[in-house]
Amino acid sequence: MKNDKAAFPLNAWYAAAYDVEVGRSLLARTICQQKLVLYRQTTGVAAALEDACWHRLLPLSMGRIEGDEVVCGYHGLVYNAEGRCTHMPSQETLNPSACVRSYPVVEKHRFVWVWPGDPALADPALVPDLHWNDDPDWTGDGKMIRVQCDYRLVVDNLMDLTHETFVHGSSIGNRAVAEAPFVATHGERFATVTRWMDNIEAPPFWAGQIQDARGYRGPVDRWQIVRFEAPCTVAIDVGVAPAGSGALPQDGGDRSQGVNGYVLNTITPETDGTCLYFWAFARNYSLGEQRLTHQLREGVATIFREDEQVLEAQQKAIDEHPDHKFYNLNIDAGAMWARRLIDRMVEKEAPPPRAARPAPGGDSVVTLHPRRVG
Repeated sequence: MKNDKAAFPLNAWYAAAYDVEVGRSLLARTICQQKLVLYRQTTGVAAALEDACWHRLLPLSMGRIEGDEVVCGYHGLVYNAEGRCTHMPSQETLNPSACVRSYPVVEKHRFVWVWPGDPALADPALVPDLHWNDDPDWTGDGKMIRVQCDYRLVVDNLMDLTHETFVHGSSIGNRAVAEAPFVATHGERFATVTRWMDNIEAPPFWAGQIQDARGYRGPVDRWQIVRFEAPCTVAIDVGVAPAGSGALPQDGGDRSQGVNGYVLNTITPETDGTCLYFWAFARNYSLGEQRLTHQLREGVATIFREDEQVLEAQQKAIDEHPDHKFYNLNIDAGAMWARRLIDRMVEKEAPPPRAARPAPGGDSVVTLHPRRVG
């Protein structure tokens, strides 16, 4: 676990907030160790600026909004959405260096995404796919948790759902999850873990869902298809259907008699040891029942609080044992591939190694090592 490399790539879209969090007030967030302030302009377009006034570094989030601009709460310097200072108190001439960094912003899938790296590379097409969050054929809701752990521990947790058996046994877990075989695959940007459980007893959560939505009680076929998108987004296709009703891939993959959900997760690193965990649960059944949406959101929040306790305890133990060597099991395959994809993104951003400085006279320095004999 000990690693001196950067923990996260900068050239990526990170969720900074749910869209409803960003409005006509200043919202402070830390993303990849960079302090930002977010707000909406009068047009409704979201903006993100460095949260530090050029003049005396007071956080701009302590100021106020006037029109489409931010006014520093200390000396009244005014900044537009591009970060340029447009007013200074008691003088007409503006210092041309007076500006703060502005960040590329995209709104998609109910999130406000920010690009903390090179703005020239901020391609909106690279925003992670969480379309279930605002697809009319799906409905749901979610929350944000600030977790005191490295964001990669949350990714590990989501890529291996074996832990449901032991951490969430009263809700979504049972022995079938830990005992079922799985398949892990990967590509250049994605890693997937697929697990099918046929003819099993449904855990309490899913037994209640299929009974309420379909009036069914009995054994089920269950699926979990976990899809990681580098560097930090995980969409999990989950659900159950009556055993033998055709939901299994070898039986045709017809899930129409079951209940299907997506657990949508994107984890934004704040620092090396803290992260913002955005999640939602979307479903394609009982779409008009707002009461169910609320119940599911609060129920999933309770489940994730169990994860939060485990992850924070794990981070504390890692901090106390920085040289501990970890060993991987078969169940870690998905998490291992996710970490490799993250590491590749980080390595692409690393500066090239510095060439050896030439010796006086222009000759290159060559280090000779004595040949080992015997």
